Amino acid sequence: MTELEFGLEQSPYIELYQLLKVIGLCGSGGMAKHVIADGLVTVDGAVETRKRCKICLGQRAIFEGTTITITKD
Repeated sequence: MTELEFGLEQSPYIELYQLLKVIGLCGSGGMAKHVIADGLVTVDGAVETRKRCKICLGQRAIFEGTTITITKD
């Protein structure tokens, strides 16, 4: 399992589909929206199907064996 950190700069959150795209786990926002809609992403241990779910400091998202932890930059 791979562990990554994503630092929030000015914003208090990042939308889930944007996170997957920015981290590089999905090649595009459209692809990210599909994997989220298909129930392949979990946030804090629960399946998340809302594409624009706001991911905040301290939360963890998991997709394809990669854990992304949101930190303060």
